Amino acid sequence: MTEITEHLRDIVERVARASALAPHAKNVTIVAVSKQKTSADIAEAFRAGQRDFGESYAQEAAPKIEALRGLDITWHFIGALQANKTRIVAENFQWVHTIDRAKIAARLNEQRPHFAPPLEVLIQVNQAREPQKRGVGEDEILPLAHEIAALTRLRLRGLMTIPPASGDPAHWFRELAASLERLRAGGLDVDTLSMGMSSDFEAAIAAGSTCVRIGTAIFGAR
Repeated sequence: MTEITEHLRDIVERVARASALAPHAKNVTIVAVSKQKTSADIAEAFRAGQRDFGESYAQEAAPKIEALRGLDITWHFIGALQANKTRIVAENFQWVHTIDRAKIAARLNEQRPHFAPPLEVLIQVNQAREPQKRGVGEDEILPLAHEIAALTRLRLRGLMTIPPASGDPAHWFRELAASLERLRAGGLDVDTLSMGMSSDFEAAIAAGSTCVRIGTAIFGAR
């Protein structure tokens, strides 16, 4: 058993235990964050049963996706998305977690291949309005959600957050879960909360996360 295989098995077990303690949690998706890792590392995790992988840099991800195209991998884009990189993402990924403005959503919609299913997307929320982070404020979620919902080549699935590094992340996770409920109350069919990373994913699952993004705890330090 390799280090990646061993770490992945541990994460799967911890996610299962956290889900069992949260009655509302079911089918929590583990996204293995593979940025700055090789195609060989990803293939190793795939052989161990991992199917969802997250990348933060479009140009770094593209050759890895091409090299592994024969594998049944679901690719998640989880980084800041620049307008000049949207075509790479629209053509190669199945999920985007980081929509933060209508312009990016529109470009992804225009560039999504007609033969591909709609791109599954999340709105990134900057809950503490930290200047170094991307994402919309609470008051901007609903207007952006309605704009995305009108785009035929995208499918709005929910919300994503990266909580502040200091303080209790559980507070922010509960707040995002409440924001998702407000979208539902507004008539939007959303079901996904992408929240929780290597250091806090158990707290995220307790608050209702349906998708955790785990890098270091699977692949080791970058």
